Amino acid sequence: MTSRTTSLRVVTNPRPPVVPSAVLGMLLFLFTELMLFAGLISAHSIARAGALLGWPPPGQPRLPLEETALNTAALLLSGALLIVAQRVFARDKRRTKPWLTASIALGAFFVIFQGVEWVGLIREGLTLTSSTHGGFFYLIIGIHALHAVAALIVLGMNWLRLHRGILAQSTFAAGQVFWYFVVGVWPILYWRVYG
Repeated sequence: MTSRTTSLRVVTNPRPPVVPSAVLGMLLFLFTELMLFAGLISAHSIARAGALLGWPPPGQPRLPLEETALNTAALLLSGALLIVAQRVFARDKRRTKPWLTASIALGAFFVIFQGVEWVGLIREGLTLTSSTHGGFFYLIIGIHALHAVAALIVLGMNWLRLHRGILAQSTFAAGQVFWYFVVGVWPILYWRVYG
């Protein structure tokens, strides 16, 4: 009988992962969400191109392009402030809170403004069942709003962790990736759905 000896290699200084697992998980999730939005925009484009009587259909209100442009600016500014928050976080975590707070506040403004817009459109007769135009509008923009609310919750949880002094860089980065997705997909939706 022969005796086998195995040697254990002790790693004292492991290499950090290229992408933290929290960020990788968020990226994988958002890739599937990107496919969802791509499918919805494709279906919307096909329906719009095939509309015989024009778009929006007769009797349906036009979407508030100008007002939503202001809301779009607030969302884009929110994303820019989050970039600043990330840079400040890397240097001095204590100075991050005002930047993160402002980013969350502008994001919340965006969601609330969208809600006010929806109430106005419903009063004008645009509902989920009033036309294909209404159905696609509420489906696409509503799914985006759900993503925005979820991302704001994640950023809010990050704010609480930051306040308690326990926010890890990887956790903050995962929340940022989620918010950047919400911010980044919006101009495409604005252009395709509102335009």
